[in-house]
Amino acid sequence: MASNDLKMDNRKETPPAQNLTVIALAAGKGTRMKSPLPKVLHPVAGRPMIEKVIEASKLAGATQIRVVVGHGQNLVRQIIEPMQGVVCYAQDEQLGTAHAVRCARPEDIEGDVVIMNGDHPLIEASDIKDFLRIFRDEKCDLAVVTAEVKNPGEFGRIVRHRGDLMAIVEAKDASAEALKISEINTGIYIAKADVLAEFLPKIKNNNVKKEFYITDLIALCIQDQLRVHAIKATAKVAVGVNNQLELAKATRLVFKRKALRLLEEGVLMIDPRTTYVEETVQIGAGTVLYPNNFIRGRTQIGSFSVIESNCFISDCEIGDSVQVRGGSYLEKSKVQNKAVVGPYARLRPETEIGEEAHVGNFVEMKKTKFGKRSKAGHLTYLGDAEVGEDVNIGCGTITCNYAIDHKKYKTIIGDRVFVGSDTQFVAPIEIGHDAIIGSGSTITKDVPAKALAVARGKQIVKENYAPKSKETEPSE
Repeated sequence: MASNDLKMDNRKETPPAQNLTVIALAAGKGTRMKSPLPKVLHPVAGRPMIEKVIEASKLAGATQIRVVVGHGQNLVRQIIEPMQGVVCYAQDEQLGTAHAVRCARPEDIEGDVVIMNGDHPLIEASDIKDFLRIFRDEKCDLAVVTAEVKNPGEFGRIVRHRGDLMAIVEAKDASAEALKISEINTGIYIAKADVLAEFLPKIKNNNVKKEFYITDLIALCIQDQLRVHAIKATAKVAVGVNNQLELAKATRLVFKRKALRLLEEGVLMIDPRTTYVEETVQIGAGTVLYPNNFIRGRTQIGSFSVIESNCFISDCEIGDSVQVRGGSYLEKSKVQNKAVVGPYARLRPETEIGEEAHVGNFVEMKKTKFGKRSKAGHLTYLGDAEVGEDVNIGCGTITCNYAIDHKKYKTIIGDRVFVGSDTQFVAPIEIGHDAIIGSGSTITKDVPAKALAVARGKQIVKENYAPKSKETEPSE
């Protein structure tokens, strides 16, 4: 038997092509979360933590990911089963971690197996690749990933004899002396599939909680003189989520990690601590992010754009040299190069803003194509509309797109149209190019190209109509 303490180095080589299966343990109730939502579905920086574990596994080369589900499994399955390569296995009775792994049927697996918890959202593909590289280079049968931490708390302790790994002791079963150990079990294991199939059934539940602990696998394999190693990693991989405070800390760390990467890529961030960008977001070099922004989903932002403070941007495509001014809310929209949006603008789904267009304060658009160099300066609603190029939309203009039949109808406005303030377009309606719409009009019929349309009540003025005030009446 050889049992060594192997430290990760900075090499980032991809492990050789071999069968790799990841078993993610996600059956726990998460009582300390004090939430009806299954623990692994709680979002870390916008995404369920189990989803982050699955993604890291895929990027590390896992050909199959087996997720052990239990509490709230119907909901968990809805989230993760549509993901390619993911199969769920039920642990209907929570009898410990070794029992959970057995529920994933390791006897049906060939090759190497990585076992990890579904509540470790900080794990990255590069970490898994490093663990595998060491495991394979050292021709291990079993390995556990460990870390030195300042406050070991409820983590299992790594017990050594003359430096060699001997066992892992759960904190609740540990002696006072063992509790002083600062090297802990991260809950991540790498094993050959046949080792799991042979030794998992040998684990007993001789402990305080009468559960089957996967930690006992270490001692069993050492006794059988298999090659068992401890792979020492950074404390980051030990970060799990067991309560709302830890969830908030994990989220902060993910946002911080993303901010540092953006800074390295040339994005300017005035205050990275108060700028929240999810991992799936892409931002070009030279773009400036002001404080207190939340940018999420599949958003892509080009180069040299400026996102002022207090903006929420979700699943948007934003071009180069775009200005998104303070307080704006954008979702599932496209903003092309050199356009200006805001302040306090709202772009709802399926809206597209053309190049050099201007969408001003308190302007809302929904399912609207707004042409190049067109302007809607303020206090306007455009829904289900197509607006051409070089159009001026006056203040207070709205499209009346929702009819009594509960259907949405379209407004089409041609190029170079001038729309006066306080205009209402009752859809379906089409305005030809170069037309002029008089202020205060309610337009219910199509307007030809180059025409003037005015639709408002005739002004009537009656002089000396108001009654005389008491102040002007003669005294008695």
